[in-house]
Amino acid sequence: MIEMQVDGRTIEAGEGETILAALKREGIHVPTLCHMEGLPPSGACRMCVVEQEGTGALLPSCSYPVSPGMKVRTRSPKVLNARKTIVELLLSNHPDDCLYCVRSGNCELQRLAEAMGVRQRSLRGAKNHRPHDVSGAVVRDPDKCILCGRCVRVCEEVQGICCIDFVGRGCKTYIGTTFDQGLNVSTCVNCGQCIVACPTGALTEHSCLNEVVAALSDPDKVVIAQHAPAVSVSLAEEFGVPAGQDVDGKMVAALRLLGFDWVFDTSFTADLTIMEEGSELAHRIASGGVLPMFTSCSPGWIKFVEQFYPDLIPNLSSCKSPQQMMGAIIKSYFAEKENLDPKKVVSVSIMPCTAKKFESGRPEMGRDHTPDVDYVLTTRELGRLLRMFGVNLMGIEPQTADNPFGERSTAGKIFGASGGVMEAAIRTANFLLTGEELPKLDVLPVRGMKGRKELRAKIGDLEVGAAVVNSLSGARKMLDEIRAGRSDLQFIEFMTCPGGCINGGGQPIGIDPDAAKARMAALYKIDETAKLRVSHKNPYVKRLYDEFLGKPLGEKSHHLLHTKYAAREVL
Repeated sequence: MIEMQVDGRTIEAGEGETILAALKREGIHVPTLCHMEGLPPSGACRMCVVEQEGTGALLPSCSYPVSPGMKVRTRSPKVLNARKTIVELLLSNHPDDCLYCVRSGNCELQRLAEAMGVRQRSLRGAKNHRPHDVSGAVVRDPDKCILCGRCVRVCEEVQGICCIDFVGRGCKTYIGTTFDQGLNVSTCVNCGQCIVACPTGALTEHSCLNEVVAALSDPDKVVIAQHAPAVSVSLAEEFGVPAGQDVDGKMVAALRLLGFDWVFDTSFTADLTIMEEGSELAHRIASGGVLPMFTSCSPGWIKFVEQFYPDLIPNLSSCKSPQQMMGAIIKSYFAEKENLDPKKVVSVSIMPCTAKKFESGRPEMGRDHTPDVDYVLTTRELGRLLRMFGVNLMGIEPQTADNPFGERSTAGKIFGASGGVMEAAIRTANFLLTGEELPKLDVLPVRGMKGRKELRAKIGDLEVGAAVVNSLSGARKMLDEIRAGRSDLQFIEFMTCPGGCINGGGQPIGIDPDAAKARMAALYKIDETAKLRVSHKNPYVKRLYDEFLGKPLGEKSHHLLHTKYAAREVL
C-alpha cells in the first residue's frame, strides 16, 4: 500500500490501483459516465477528472494509476468547471423532451446537470435527427445517445453479442447496427442489458402499457396476470425501497386493484418445468439421447444458440419457459375449467426480462393463431402502471395469488437466481430416481453470482455432471468446450443475464451496485423458511397432471408445454 493525499486528507491505495478505485473505497464520490464497474476503463467521458496539485493537470481518475506521494483535488474550481463544461456540451444537442422521456427522474445526465448547477443552455449545437429503431423488444432513440459507449461494452464484453458498435468518426460518430438495419435482424438477443447500462433514455424496452390498460378497461376481456419469481424481490425498488425486500403479497393485491381478474404465480409453472425437464433429462440419459441437455427457460439464451450455435440446438430441452407454460395452460386447462373463450382471455406476464417480450411473439408459442401470452410487462413497466393508477404499493395489505396456479414451491421461486433451476432440478431428480428426499435441500455449490459453477451430483447410483453458466460471454466459452468434445457433463443451466433473472434487462434501474446480490439473497431467504421446498410436492401440479395433462412427457404435455427451435440467419 502507498499513501496519497486527496483534498488534504491522507488515504492509502494499492500500487497500480486507479485513483477512482481508491477514492470509491474511501467513500469519496467522483461522478462518472462511461465507467463500468468490473470492466477495464475507457476514459472516454472525462467526467471523473481530478486535479493534480503542483502541475494543475486534470487526470481521468478512472484510468490514471496512483503513485507514491500523489496529491489530488476532487472539487477544485478547475475540476468543477471542467465537469460542468462536459455536461453543457452533452446537453448542447440533447433533445428537450425530458417531460416525455421514460427515464425522466432516473437519468444520469439529468442528475449530473442538477449536481453541476446547469440551469440554462449556454451552448447550442445542431440537433441529431436519426431514425428511431422500434423493430425489436429493445427500442433505440439515437438522438438521446451521449456516446458514453456503455451499451457497446456490455453487449460486447459482458454478453459477447456485438450487435451494436460505434459508426463513423469525430462529430459524425453514432452507435448503430450492421448496415444500419433494425435490431430485429441483427444478432441482438433482446436481453436488455444495454438498457440497464444506458445512462439516458436512448435505450428502452418496447412498452405494452397502452395495450394492457386498454384490456383492463374492456368489459368483454378476462385479463389474467402472472408474475415471475424475481419480480417480487425487486418491484419495491421502483418506489424507493432498498433492494432485496420481498413484496409478493402486496404486489398481488396491487394487481387486483389494477383490475386483473386473476393473478397467478409463474413459480407454479417453474415447478411444472422441473417435472417436464427432469423427466426429459432422465429419458435422454436412459435412452442414449443427446447430452448434455441445456435448460430452455431463458429466451435470450435460446436465440443466442439459434444464431451462433445452431449445431447444438438438439441439446436444448424442448420445454417451453415457465412464462409460456403458464400462458398455454391458462388458455387451455384454465379456460376450459372456467368456461372461458380463450380468444377473450388476455394473458399478461410481468417479467424481469425484455427478451420475454420477444419470446411471447414467437409464432410457435401458441395454437390456432392464439398466442400463449398476449403482453409482457417488465418490472419497470409494472412500476409505471401502478403509479399511473395511483396505487400505493407499500401501503396496501398483502394478499395471496389465485389457485390453481398460485401455489408454488420455493424450488420454483429460486428460478430467479442463477443456479436456481439447477438446484430445483437436483432436489426433484433425487426423489424421482431414488424415492427419497435429499437429506439437505440446499445445493450450495450452484449458488452465487459467479459466472460459472460446476459440480458432480450423486443421485442414487447415477453420477451426474452439472454446470451453471450466466452471461452469454460465459455461455460462449462453455459451448466452445462442448463443441471441442467435452463429455463429462449431462445437464447445464444457462442464463442470459449476469446473476440470472434477478439482474434481467427489465429490472429497476438504480445506483445500487449490489442490488442483484440483495435480490438473490432475498430469494434464498424465502426458500430457507418455507415448508414446500420441492417441485414434485406441489399439490396443484399433481392435480394438473391428474385432471388434464396425464403425465410428464405425455401426449398432452408435449403438445402444450414443449416446442422446437430452428437455426436463424443473421447479418
